[in-house]
Amino acid sequence: KMTQQMRDLQLAQARKPPGPSSPNAAKRLYRNLSGKFRVNYTSFDEGSLVGRGEKEKLRKSYLFQSNAALFEAVELQDLDRVQELLKQYSPEELDLNTPNSEGLLPLDIAIMTNNTPIARALLQAGAKESPHFVSLESRSLHLSTLVREAEQRVNELTAQVVNEAPNADCSEKEKQLKAWEWRFRLYKRMKAGFEHARVPDAPTNVHLSVASSSSVQVTFWEPLSVNSAVVTKYKVEWSCSPTFSPPLGEAVIDKLKNLHFTIQGLVSGTAYYVQVSAYNMKGWGPPQASVPPCAIPSNWREYDGRAPRRRGQAEALDHLLGQVKTVHQHCVCHEPCKNQPQSRKHSVSKSLKHLFHPGSKFLKTLKRGLYLTAIFYKDDNILVTHEDQIPVVEIDDTYSCLLMQDFLWFTKVSCMWDEILWLRQCVTVSQSSCSCILQTRFKMLLAISQMQGLLGIQDLGQVFFEPVKDKQGNILIVTLKEVKTNQTFESVRWVPIYKLQTSRKSVSSPEEPTALDMLLISVQDKLAYHQRSSHALSPGLYLGYLKLCSAVDQIRVLVPEQLPNILCHVKIRSNPNISREEWEWLQKMASAEEPVPAEPEADTSQNPLFHELQVAIKELMTLVNIPLQEAKDFRLYSQEVLDFGDQVSFLLLLPPSDDVCTAPGQNNPYTPRSGFLTLPLQIFELGEER
Repeated sequence: KMTQQMRDLQLAQARKPPGPSSPNAAKRLYRNLSGKFRVNYTSFDEGSLVGRGEKEKLRKSYLFQSNAALFEAVELQDLDRVQELLKQYSPEELDLNTPNSEGLLPLDIAIMTNNTPIARALLQAGAKESPHFVSLESRSLHLSTLVREAEQRVNELTAQVVNEAPNADCSEKEKQLKAWEWRFRLYKRMKAGFEHARVPDAPTNVHLSVASSSSVQVTFWEPLSVNSAVVTKYKVEWSCSPTFSPPLGEAVIDKLKNLHFTIQGLVSGTAYYVQVSAYNMKGWGPPQASVPPCAIPSNWREYDGRAPRRRGQAEALDHLLGQVKTVHQHCVCHEPCKNQPQSRKHSVSKSLKHLFHPGSKFLKTLKRGLYLTAIFYKDDNILVTHEDQIPVVEIDDTYSCLLMQDFLWFTKVSCMWDEILWLRQCVTVSQSSCSCILQTRFKMLLAISQMQGLLGIQDLGQVFFEPVKDKQGNILIVTLKEVKTNQTFESVRWVPIYKLQTSRKSVSSPEEPTALDMLLISVQDKLAYHQRSSHALSPGLYLGYLKLCSAVDQIRVLVPEQLPNILCHVKIRSNPNISREEWEWLQKMASAEEPVPAEPEADTSQNPLFHELQVAIKELMTLVNIPLQEAKDFRLYSQEVLDFGDQVSFLLLLPPSDDVCTAPGQNNPYTPRSGFLTLPLQIFELGEER
């Protein structure tokens, strides 16, 4: 019996010398009473241990202590301590789902004492209920046994303390008595919590949406009342019948961090009904039907049967590039290059060791001309030459006015850093034409090859969206790349950016700084742009705002500074899929001659997408500083949904046709608030692809 086991353990503990009395004596005694926690708490000097076996024993000893500490924190309802232990140790290290000698788990204690915050923290960490409680009767019997045996032990210890003369053994038994009295009260509280609890109410806000042509997604909230017991899992059921007879399937959700579930493998065009119910230690509560009650798996493309826009495009481009290479590979100009070693294809770690030898051709100062500079950074450090200079090579010392077409061509070349040698060979074939454009672009390729050779690395990173120009006629094309390796190198050094900025001796005046000075002053902004341009949107459906402005030689697009690779946008919902029914409704709205009324009609008011769009449009107009009354003249792009993979999709909001693109000199009455910039359209397209 459990009582006999604890009595034997108590006798073993009584042989130990008595410790000082303290308020925590009861808790320490409980740890020693449990057979699972009988470990040696003596501090070890790990450095004196020899062999892996002893170290492993020490590690297990620490983990046993952490397990005991978790039980103690849950019993004392110490939320901060529970969260600290869950953060410090993994569920496996804590033995989170291994019952103790009383057959209890930390989650059992939390839910039967109705400690909701601790129970939720444990559930999010993956805690389960004890497998011993297979029914309500078994749980009730188990709690009654714990209470009865604890009460019996209290009575025995009380009699011993009363009848024995004061001595060391008596003092130890008084400590044991206090520990058992505390445990007796805990068990009674757990038993009362179980007896007073009832099954939970139904979940709230059960929402059903179409996730794809073969799936639907259900989201829900906790019940308004859990009836004095924490909900530990949910059940999602689905059927083709509104009576759920027969049921088609069900799924139990015991990971409660996100209350949603996607039902996969459904048949397109078939209506599915869904309901959700909640569970606590008293059993399953009543089910709650979803809103809407059913959903039909579909996708907007099924409306007219169109194929994905980008299907096969990447493969087709690779095939086309292969054909072009095949045509050029037999040219005479390629023969001298075939025997060139592949020494340029170094790894970052190898190449950076050989950076910036004294005989390198990096420039210290700029003359009037066009230059290429490469910025490699790691955290707040930047890679520099032995002369504490950012790497710069010359493109053309006679080129004082960079044409936008040449710069945009360079940005496209940045998608083919590995093919620079081949591109040089192709351009060489056409040198006889003496085209100024080809001459400039050939020099660009030479400069790229020179930079790659000096750095020993082919990937120079991403081109900054505009060159740096000064009044002396210098133009810098800037590439940016983040180095994520943690290795150290002998021949180079990482210099803190602030140190490079403060230690550089400028040779220009503050009124007319050189391009290099301008680059150093603004380097943090450029690094921030580079990092932000690689951020991805969270999954969902977004409403984007397309606004262009034109100049003599380019078209620019309005983007947010925080995500310059994406149009100005707001999130409509977390589900990226537009169903066939929703797309059909959007087509009907787009073809209507009259604008959608401010007060929706009855059929429109039942469409969740209508309300989601209303909220999103108001938020977007506020974001870009356009009065809401002007939105009545705006249009939704109804030709397609812009899909970016399977997780992100966009609906586009367009200004009136005359205002989509602002011409040079045209007045724009609505200036966006701060936090926006305009990118050349080609740069935006490249960033979007990245």
